[in-house]
Amino acid sequence: MTLQPLPPGTDGDTRLVRTSLPLVRNDPRDCPRGSAVRARPLVQQSPKRSRRKPVEDFALGPVMAALDSVEFDGASPETALADISRVRKYTPGHVSWARKAVYAYLAARHRSETERSIAGRPATLPVREEWTSCEELREPDARGALRYERTAWGRRYASEGGGERELWLPSFNSLKGDRPAEEIAEAASVLAIGTPSHAEFGDIHRPVPGSTALPHRVRVVGCGDGEYGVLADWDTARVEREFAAHAQPALARAVTGTATNPGSECVRCEALGGCTGLPRTPGLLGVPGPRRPRKRRSVSASDLRAYDCCPAFFHLTRVLHLKSPTPENEPIRRGRAVDAWLNQQHLKGRCADVALPQELPELAPDEQPTALAMIAEHVRACPLDELGPDEEVQVQKRLTAYDPELDTVIVADPDLLYTRYGGWVWHETKTASSPLWEGRPLLESYPQLALAVLLMCHGVPGGDPRRSLIELEVLYEDGSRCEEIDPGDPDTVAEARQVISRLAAPWAVDETYEPRPGDQCEGCEMLHHCAAGQSRVKAG
Repeated sequence: MTLQPLPPGTDGDTRLVRTSLPLVRNDPRDCPRGSAVRARPLVQQSPKRSRRKPVEDFALGPVMAALDSVEFDGASPETALADISRVRKYTPGHVSWARKAVYAYLAARHRSETERSIAGRPATLPVREEWTSCEELREPDARGALRYERTAWGRRYASEGGGERELWLPSFNSLKGDRPAEEIAEAASVLAIGTPSHAEFGDIHRPVPGSTALPHRVRVVGCGDGEYGVLADWDTARVEREFAAHAQPALARAVTGTATNPGSECVRCEALGGCTGLPRTPGLLGVPGPRRPRKRRSVSASDLRAYDCCPAFFHLTRVLHLKSPTPENEPIRRGRAVDAWLNQQHLKGRCADVALPQELPELAPDEQPTALAMIAEHVRACPLDELGPDEEVQVQKRLTAYDPELDTVIVADPDLLYTRYGGWVWHETKTASSPLWEGRPLLESYPQLALAVLLMCHGVPGGDPRRSLIELEVLYEDGSRCEEIDPGDPDTVAEARQVISRLAAPWAVDETYEPRPGDQCEGCEMLHHCAAGQSRVKAG
């Protein structure tokens, strides 16, 4: 991909190609063209967009800041944590989680250094400088690039003299043991050949003081929630082989992609303004933009429901993506297990004559009967069984739209999408232990249906709107119920707009995400990071 001419709605040039570890993961949910644009940091949206963050949206932000103070400035953990607690953009709940994460990380580092000593390996010390692999060309290549930079974010360590280097890759929650081979190989390669450097926003990496001695051995270490695991412990010859086999092909794909695949990553794409792969739905959320522009965001119906429950809970779980170590309750586990089986079966085809499972591996023995009965209820009347052979079926297809008035990417993941007589049917499946409450409007009970109405009446996913339909299938242990919603009915559209705008209006302008204590505090998965919620529970 040359990006010449530049994508519509962008400005800058393509002389610099810079890759990072996320770009080599080859995630099927990523957008190839978006990745290629991300790899060219001198290409920016025009006119420029706001990057203001009134509240931190990166979970590890305060953790990295505190660890920098401890490892580079000699501060005690308590002093470092006290300092970040005074930073306005870090919410109290975020700081509470960061406190636990900082102590867990330092404990893991101590255990790792003890193990190195026992094994006769040299101790490693923190390295402030970023290691970057840089290649300068004499003239632009076929991609229009004059300079290639390869980076690897994480926490850096090296032995005295630089003979060994380590890169620790923190995770938000538990240890990630499934990092792809291309990511590990790329991290190891940057460790092996990178030189100390630093880059300001919109500039190239420039050399900075630091040891330029190249190592003979590197380690890539994954860590999360106090646990750590060695992902690579290689000499430089092994690094070269792994890079050639895994990372090099992934890098080539990352910087040359041209296909579009709209999704959540659209929020960071500099070329979104001129992208034709993302439907424009101005005013879809029914609320005006905030008076003070802010960084582009994405939102889904489940996000809005979480915010309506409690802004602090929304920020911790939906923005920072923090998870509780406490196991999920039975209804959530059951719903997840049933959904997983149905999705797997629908990817194969219809449910007619399918052999019912004997058990679901995610559930305990006493949880099996209810879940299996729910699956049997669906199989009895699967909506795919009556489809003709030429109809299209999509399982968990991500739908994305863009509201330019709010500078917001709207995301939805229907359980099933299928065509029928020229229109699309949007099918949602829910598990429930009791019948729907008759006294509450359906769209209010399930805002994802209201959002589905608005997306379909805006032409997403397409097809003949007069033949489009939304279905809600509710599965019980001893029966099922199916509701149909016409997204073209004016009264239904008006009701959907009212539901979504009520939820979106406070979310759109909130810049603090204060807790909203209430009955929902009891059993909240983020309760241990919320002083207001703890007080509410204690007071009864």
